[in-house]
Amino acid sequence: MFGKKPAKAATPLEKSDIKAFLGPGSQFEGNMAFTEIVRLDGLFRGEIHSQDTLIVGQSGELQAEIKVGTLILSGKLKGNVTADIRVELRAPAEVEGNIATPVLTVEEGVVFNGSLQMRQPAPQSPAKGGGNGARKSGD
Repeated sequence: MFGKKPAKAATPLEKSDIKAFLGPGSQFEGNMAFTEIVRLDGLFRGEIHSQDTLIVGQSGELQAEIKVGTLILSGKLKGNVTADIRVELRAPAEVEGNIATPVLTVEEGVVFNGSLQMRQPAPQSPAKGGGNGARKSGD
């Protein structure tokens, strides 16, 4: 009766994995570069660069040019995104800008006004299996 709450959709990220947090009501303007996982729930204007994951919560508002490994967006974004791994647009996200990524997931209820460029994933280093797997059979 007082057991566990029903599990939400599985996500590979735990709160303890987040290394930096810009909370609701905060504002930041400038260039941001980071490693590991960062979550933004405030207002950010500028440029963001990382090979890792950027999470934007429902209260997050970005006016930014973004280049990251993975973007998980639930808030508002005005600007362009380049993601080397994936972009997840989760309701009630609103995007006004262009997205370039090899993988895009969009939940029902998301608003996206812009263009989308789907491209091959970035090649992996030889230590991670080598090559990009884009060879045809018979090559």
